[in-house]
Amino acid sequence: MAQLNTDQLSSVIDQLSKDKNIDRSLVIEAIEQAILAIARRNIGSGYDLEARYTEETGEIEVFMFKDVAEEVKNDKTEITLQEAVEYDVDSHIGDSLGLKVEKNIYGRIEAQVAKQIIFQKIKEVEHQNIFDEFNLRKGEIVNGLVRKVEKSMIIVDLGKTEAVLPKQEQIFSETYKSHDRIRAVLSDIRMEKGGPKLILSRVSDEFLIKLFESEVPEIYDGIVKIAKVARAPGFRSKVAVYSTSRDIDPIGACVGIKGFRIQNIINELRGEKIDIIEYSDNPSKLASNALSPAEPSKVLLNNQTKVITVIVPDDQLSLAIGRQGQNVRLTSNLTGYKIDVVSESKAAKKDVEGYKMLMDIPGVGDIIARSLYQIGYSTVEIIAGANPEKLANDLSIDIKKADKTIQSAQDLLNRLQSDLELKERINREIN
Repeated sequence: MAQLNTDQLSSVIDQLSKDKNIDRSLVIEAIEQAILAIARRNIGSGYDLEARYTEETGEIEVFMFKDVAEEVKNDKTEITLQEAVEYDVDSHIGDSLGLKVEKNIYGRIEAQVAKQIIFQKIKEVEHQNIFDEFNLRKGEIVNGLVRKVEKSMIIVDLGKTEAVLPKQEQIFSETYKSHDRIRAVLSDIRMEKGGPKLILSRVSDEFLIKLFESEVPEIYDGIVKIAKVARAPGFRSKVAVYSTSRDIDPIGACVGIKGFRIQNIINELRGEKIDIIEYSDNPSKLASNALSPAEPSKVLLNNQTKVITVIVPDDQLSLAIGRQGQNVRLTSNLTGYKIDVVSESKAAKKDVEGYKMLMDIPGVGDIIARSLYQIGYSTVEIIAGANPEKLANDLSIDIKKADKTIQSAQDLLNRLQSDLELKERINREIN
């Protein structure tokens, strides 16, 4: 017979479907593929074979398909009309006829091979199901138990599968042991030869954002939004927020009553300090907010050089810069600008030196030099590269005067460059 021992096949299919949490039709498909592989192995190559499971009988049968032809050129895929009518009296030239394979193709070895193929196919389906399920959860926080701690990673049991938390995705101050509970964001998932590989992270901005979503209902509901995040994992983070409702204070919503909400997040991050600041699309205002608790006395924005100069009282300089420059670095990451923090005393001295240097430009007097410096045109190079219309608008002067000022700055730069080249040539000749 061409059928496997099928007395308990239906119940086996049901049990596999239940145990592996796989759709019954996929289990049947795996069994059909296994039987088909055995049939091809025993019958030979070149035949058009198909294995079919019949629910009513609980049997799997193998069929060999052949085309009905006037002249048979390939007896593996073709059959004469005379032979065809013996199987089906209604056969015609051009029909495709499915002939049931009656040869016994199953032995002990074949049964073992079929079993291996079935479980291999089921494993592939399991892997795909896990990939599909967790791919939809990419970017979400997952909870698991530490299964094993290795030098380069932590293996986390998520129940249905395992994930890895690489060393570089761990907060440096954290330590874990087997069976510890752990939360992390599912940052990536990819299908590899051995199945899906899930990558977790506790240092990404995404993890911090998801923690806020889980602790702050207003963020989850979209009333309060996180505009930007800058993070030094394990040390400090800055989170810029704003509210879509005038009735909701975004910072207060994130902090919570008696700081309960923010404290839960800090605890999850093992004491990482979190500064919640009010977002502004004005880079100067955002920088000023981000440098809190320092209180800048003046903020100068230079869009051409992408530098924000922040002037603070002398006694707040170290506060604004932060430990090892951390406050400045995070503010720079948050704004996208280089942050230059200067004390008031140094700024005053720099102002005098700076605007006086601009007076070397022909036609630029004391008042114009001060005005140029105060609105961000702090060097001859910046003025030489300025847009005439913008300069005219910024200084409230006519376009001709702006053009003349820019040309004078360019002439001065050329003269200074020529003097420098001459000096270098003389030095080379002397040496």
